[in-house]
Amino acid sequence: MESTSTAARKVKKSFAFFDLQAQFASIRLEILQAVESVLESQHFIMGQQVELFEKEAGAYVGSPHAVGCASGTDALYLALCAQGVGPGDEVITTPFTFVATAGSIARTEATPVFVDIDPDTFNIATDLIEPAVTEKTRAILPVHLFGLAADLRPIQQIADNYSLAVIEDAAQAIGATYYGQKVGSIGDFGCFSFFPSKNLGCAGDGGMVTARERAMADRLSLLRAHGTRKKYHSEIIGMNSRLDALQAAILRVKLRYLDTWIQARQDRAALYAKLFDQYDLTSFITSPSAPSHCGHVYNQFVIRCDDRDALRDYLQEQGVPTAIYYPEPLHLQPAFAYLGYAKGSMPQSEKACLNSLALPIYPELPADDQERVVSTIAEFYKSQVHHTRGNGTHE
Repeated sequence: MESTSTAARKVKKSFAFFDLQAQFASIRLEILQAVESVLESQHFIMGQQVELFEKEAGAYVGSPHAVGCASGTDALYLALCAQGVGPGDEVITTPFTFVATAGSIARTEATPVFVDIDPDTFNIATDLIEPAVTEKTRAILPVHLFGLAADLRPIQQIADNYSLAVIEDAAQAIGATYYGQKVGSIGDFGCFSFFPSKNLGCAGDGGMVTARERAMADRLSLLRAHGTRKKYHSEIIGMNSRLDALQAAILRVKLRYLDTWIQARQDRAALYAKLFDQYDLTSFITSPSAPSHCGHVYNQFVIRCDDRDALRDYLQEQGVPTAIYYPEPLHLQPAFAYLGYAKGSMPQSEKACLNSLALPIYPELPADDQERVVSTIAEFYKSQVHHTRGNGTHE
């Protein structure tokens, strides 16, 4: 018979928040063959693999033009530069996102203008955008956060009314849909990241910009390669942000599996929702919501919960991994202090930073691990209720 301590150690054995090795194991031979073909060719910078990936990824997104680049951060910066955003301009975006969104605006020497989020979707609150428009506004940069499309119809209407560009930050949302149309094909530009943990991830950094207009795609191609079409002749000031052929070859393999992986993520999100009901947790946590016209791809599965920090500590003690996206809104971070936003100016974003928690979700996540996540959450809240009743404070 096992000792109590041995049993306890087994209960607390941790598992992965995200398992890239499981994905690699399922397509190992195809990936190795793709990498070997590039190594045999010795063509590492641009070339056929990049061109083919741009064609295939553009077709997948539904955009007429796609330009590979070195990262999702560069994708945002390149789109802004292609649009001509620069000193004295303003770009409206959300403070509840990764720093690259606003940081890319700042890199152009334009001013990020923050608008608070919708508490139900975590995405930019569309009713707050128009009041933020000024004569200096050049673009709106909505983020499709966690894999859920922002509400683009009213955003596009505002953009049309004021002659603004719409630059979609789709870094977390490749394959997500809005009224049946894939994100990245709706605005003037779509910006994608292929960081390894993304739904479509490469073996390092990589990114892509989609564009509606040929002229903008040509400008993006110039900008990513030092402003050159032919060697040693620069037409404009650009940068070095080329997608490596090795990464393109890997992404071409993975792109064929993307819809299957998205369906697996959606299935796991549905199982979480079922388990929350089964364990009677709906009064303690709020599952991510997706409007009926949106296809959520769950790059992250982020709940709202009571006593977030205490819950996270308890889960960690029990070997259940979690993550916080994001612990601090951008408008309150030192890098953006020069913008002058005060605490309390973006209440929904600030609240989300305090009560949101990401649970494990990836295509190969075992159902048993999901049940363990939810049952451990239930144990935490059950103990909280019992503690409250024991103190005589619960009616």
